[in-house]
Amino acid sequence: MKNKSERSIYMEEYVPINGINQYLFHTGTKADNPVLLYLHGGPGSVESLFTHLFQDKLEEIFTIVHWDQRGAGKTLSKNKDKYPTMDLMLKDLFEVIQYLKNKYNKQKIVLLGRSWGSVLGSTFIKQYPEEVAYYIGVTQVISMHENERVAYDKLKELIVQANDKKSLEMLKTIGDYPGDKLIIDRQFLKKCSKIRKLQGTYNLAGKNDLKIWLKVFKSPIFKFSDISAFLKALKANRKVLEEFLGSFDLNAESTDYKVPIYYILGGDDWQAPYIIAQKYFIRIHAPYKQLFSIPNAGHRIMLDQPDLFYSALLDIHDIEEKNLYQ
Repeated sequence: MKNKSERSIYMEEYVPINGINQYLFHTGTKADNPVLLYLHGGPGSVESLFTHLFQDKLEEIFTIVHWDQRGAGKTLSKNKDKYPTMDLMLKDLFEVIQYLKNKYNKQKIVLLGRSWGSVLGSTFIKQYPEEVAYYIGVTQVISMHENERVAYDKLKELIVQANDKKSLEMLKTIGDYPGDKLIIDRQFLKKCSKIRKLQGTYNLAGKNDLKIWLKVFKSPIFKFSDISAFLKALKANRKVLEEFLGSFDLNAESTDYKVPIYYILGGDDWQAPYIIAQKYFIRIHAPYKQLFSIPNAGHRIMLDQPDLFYSALLDIHDIEEKNLYQ
């Protein structure tokens, strides 16, 4: 790994967390900047491999730490048979935060969760609000069942408008989707995979195609073991998918939060449809809240619109700095 920009903070490490060595990637320019812990998507899809594409300016205002979660990325490569449950993930996250608070001499850290990371992050701040300065939900997931239902309806609408008979026939073969109750088992994942391909065709979801892999290969921290970890991610995260994610629904919980809440949503995101998060956000009660909508951005906001993503985070940083000294 080369620190081409000569950042003052640029480090990979494996840290003992909850019984196993877990991977952290630190980047930043000033030790006194707020520490932002980035919770990646998936579960199992690390975003530490994309930092070279969107993070340079962000490192001027935050010290950013990417954590490859249990069952993902370099942590999975290091611990091939240590698979996560939701309880393990929450305990892991708590210990990662304690480590970062001690390492950087901070009372609290900033928590950012994207996609699956927003599920983990939202669940964590409900249980441990005292650990977090403020929370940033990027492509925030509110309800997995509602996500799939609304996304399917949008996909079918566009297919009908395009008179795409081949895709309509594929929808018929898939059958009822997502069903009355979301159970993320093998049968559902097969259907979901076909739906995602169709969504990608209509630019409604992120694509794991050659273009995205070429970007991964250019990462300064990329190793070929990262590919095998990605391919193993579904198997590694089976318990999280089956036992927790399918039934996840913030609508069924209290909308009271004890930390400031910020959402950054993509105006073209139909994988975690932005309209669901917008509707939920109105109901949130928090010390402070603000929503940022990024035009022409899908589920991978930070890659689709890196400058606007930076601008939103800069605004959030400035708001919090102002509130701190009021």
